[in-house]
Amino acid sequence: MILATPSAPLVDRQAKPGGSVFSVGGVEIGGPEVIVFAGPCAVESEAQIIAAARAVKAGGARILRGGAFKPRTSPYSFQGLKDEGLGLLVLARAETGLPVVTEVMDARHLEKVVACADILQIGSRNMQNFTLLEEVGQCRTPVLLKRGMSATLAEYIHAAEHVMRGGNERVILCERGIRTFEPSTRNTLDLNAVPMLKRLTHLPVIVDPSHGTGLAWMVPRLACAAIAAGADGLLIEVHGDPSSALSDGEQALTFDQFARMMPEAAAVAAAVGRRIGAVIDMDLRGTERAS
Repeated sequence: MILATPSAPLVDRQAKPGGSVFSVGGVEIGGPEVIVFAGPCAVESEAQIIAAARAVKAGGARILRGGAFKPRTSPYSFQGLKDEGLGLLVLARAETGLPVVTEVMDARHLEKVVACADILQIGSRNMQNFTLLEEVGQCRTPVLLKRGMSATLAEYIHAAEHVMRGGNERVILCERGIRTFEPSTRNTLDLNAVPMLKRLTHLPVIVDPSHGTGLAWMVPRLACAAIAAGADGLLIEVHGDPSSALSDGEQALTFDQFARMMPEAAAVAAAVGRRIGAVIDMDLRGTERAS
């Protein structure tokens, strides 16, 4: 059995047996509400990110996700709008009031990303970029730390410890699928990690079924399964026209698909004694009920 050893005392569940709960832009993460982070993989234009922000807010999302800096396997793939993308995320936040999470790829970009983001995402490829982890540990902006695609939970826990050792206590863990021998999906979504991380650490744990599967049609069911497994939140890719997306369109839900998923997710949350607080109270047929 993997144990949160004394070498990770800040992350260890025993440090805060009741679990960590903290507020970001008025949104409480780690509490009874399952928090939905949603939006496109990449910011592509002002019209695109504003439309997505409005749609995910209407559907019940509490935090807007969107990539300005994009780490891509191929150097010829879309690398993001970078500084322009950060500015567009600020506009989307002003338009909708949704806090923003976006990825920081390099310590040299940290100051400009902190100026625009409410949560800093550390992507899978940077989970063990210890220089970057130490730098985000020195700031006080919350950090969403994604599990490395080949990382054990012990390695993942120690990556979080690197951040917290710098004094930044507001860390969110994100299971986003791991690389296995199975080629039918982009990654293998490790839902075992959710209850294990909740047992070993006091940090909020969210799940990204979009990267975890790479297939939009699988996302709603895996999102519901993640809630049932104890996830404190979901990270969902949503795009107005996935077929034209510049990044990862095959795993993005349309606005309508996201709106249909949320009442189902809310029903599962209610069944395990939680809620998705911003979603309209609807039954599974889509008929609004009086609350």
